[in-house]
Amino acid sequence: MKKKEYYWLAAGILLIAANLRLPITMMPPILPWLQSQLGFATSMSGLLTTIPLIMFALLSPVIAQWSRRWGNLRVLLVSLIILTIGCYLRSLTQTGWLLAGTVLIGVGIAGGNVLLPAVIQQFFPRKTTILTSLYTFIMGLIASLGTGISAPLVKATNLSVGISVISLLSLTALLVWIRVFWGWSKQDAVMQNVPEHSQKSPWRLYRFKLTWLITFFFGAQSLLYYSLLTWLPVYWTQAGFSAATSGMFATLFQLCGMPLALLTPVVARKKSGMAAISTLIGGGIALGLTLLLVSQHNLWFNTLLAILMGIASGASFSLAVVFFQRKTSTIWQTAEMSGLAQSVGYLLAAVGPALSGVVRSATHSWFLVFGAYIVIAILLWLAGVIITVQRPIDASE
Repeated sequence: MKKKEYYWLAAGILLIAANLRLPITMMPPILPWLQSQLGFATSMSGLLTTIPLIMFALLSPVIAQWSRRWGNLRVLLVSLIILTIGCYLRSLTQTGWLLAGTVLIGVGIAGGNVLLPAVIQQFFPRKTTILTSLYTFIMGLIASLGTGISAPLVKATNLSVGISVISLLSLTALLVWIRVFWGWSKQDAVMQNVPEHSQKSPWRLYRFKLTWLITFFFGAQSLLYYSLLTWLPVYWTQAGFSAATSGMFATLFQLCGMPLALLTPVVARKKSGMAAISTLIGGGIALGLTLLLVSQHNLWFNTLLAILMGIASGASFSLAVVFFQRKTSTIWQTAEMSGLAQSVGYLLAAVGPALSGVVRSATHSWFLVFGAYIVIAILLWLAGVIITVQRPIDASE
């Protein structure tokens, strides 16, 4: 295969990564326009995040099976078509189209979530570390930029134009991936000749303790990330900080995770690196939340805590992807492990923030909510350390 085809494929992978969070993170800042122009109820606002997470949970195991049947590249092409249609349906600025587009976006993103780790391993076996680093870094970077630019863009134009402009990124990814599929389809078909033992149900992987540990790890990090992203700004506002300052803390929480997202796959090439990153994740979140509960109304101290928890949280998703790749022996196992773990993980991510809100409302205190997060962070650390010393699942399984 010519070198330029690898460049096209790498560009396509990174463009897909850029679209894995952006369609979700761009929406909260433009809620005031949705409410004023569409009459979108405040009580329904959470659906814009919850619906995609539920779609991730429902479809993740199935996508791995589809990829075995039709090939990773073809399934990703269909996923991008669905994602792009969903993005532009939302630009029609009617509540029905908004919700329908959000469902399609969840379906489309699910394909990239599950299959990108396997595609990187499939076509770039010697560049897995660097491409995994770049993919997780770009995913976080574009998600953060989307949060920052969506409201100013809508304010400068209008709701429909703003959504359409940001959605150009999904259209660009689709066009590039069509070129990728044209150049790689035959090679993908050859590489998708699945061994007989890999044609069984992916649920068979749950016979292994390692699968349960990786599933718990991904689920715990998903729950913590989405819960903290949802409730930390509320906590800071109730603690007496202004909305602008709370927003600054939340932005730091997201941005400070990106360097670790880039470095984690490199550091985690060795078992000692995996264990160190696991300790950083669990310890950073647990320590940050503990200090948050006992801290005073101090700007700089809370800034440091936002940075600490952001660094820890940013490393967690990258380490989960490394586990998918390093603790399996074939690309089919990687896709299956990714699908199973993400199914449970995103279900917890959908339930976690809502359940936290119920507990907070019932107790009128953050101690029980943050205390639960601290326990989960400690268990996350333990799971990561145990996963580190486990052997990969045998290729014959």
